[in-house]
Amino acid sequence: MKRRLVKKVFFTMFILCIAVIGSVVCKNKNTGVFINVNRNLPIYCVDTKDKKVALTFDVSWGTDNTDKILQVLDKYNIKASFFLVGGWVDQYPDKVKSIYEKGHEIGNHSNKHPDMTKISRDKIIQDIDINDSKIRSLTGEGTKLFRCPEGSYNNLVIQTVKDTNHYCIQWDVDSIDWREEGANLEYDRVVKKVKNGSIILFHNNAKYTPDNLPRVIEKLKKDGYEFVKVGDLIYKENYHIDYDGKQISN
Repeated sequence: MKRRLVKKVFFTMFILCIAVIGSVVCKNKNTGVFINVNRNLPIYCVDTKDKKVALTFDVSWGTDNTDKILQVLDKYNIKASFFLVGGWVDQYPDKVKSIYEKGHEIGNHSNKHPDMTKISRDKIIQDIDINDSKIRSLTGEGTKLFRCPEGSYNNLVIQTVKDTNHYCIQWDVDSIDWREEGANLEYDRVVKKVKNGSIILFHNNAKYTPDNLPRVIEKLKKDGYEFVKVGDLIYKENYHIDYDGKQISN
């Protein structure tokens, strides 16, 4: 009798464990790895029926290609989103003003480009605030968007960014242009992955990006896509983010 009772208790505990695991873990269909559904995520892309995408540029070092990129965007009358690091803002204030005056969106990409998963909440807030102040002093406006350095984040980082009244923005289409592996390879990476609501990542100082941009723009325009700033793509309220990082309106 006791043996039966022990077996019954053990079986019940086993079922409960399975249920708990199932409630907090799901399979990511893109990566094939298991992730915690309770994990806080940034916005990787947006769920929309409209053929709209956003071009974004991480601006952390150098300025060689910044003017060329701005010229391409001017040529096609496209507004993009630039995520600036505070050190770059210090070095190139005239470039910051130019980006802003041309009507592009400026996002905060941290002040010193730290791995934010390795610093405290207070340090995260301080880093974001310092860069926001620098940008505001040049443009008259603070930022509403934030992108984590190296795309590195955890629950604390995402919640802290939210508490600073920023939308945390990642990307679902990565050119990986910083590797400078070749124009055609980078072009193919982008155009093959773009879908409605995509956020596309480039860097201001990558070798092939200025020459690739016209090709990417013309191809996506031909496919019917419209280019908008991230701030005009995302939902500002009444939304949720699924386990893939897709922002979905409620």
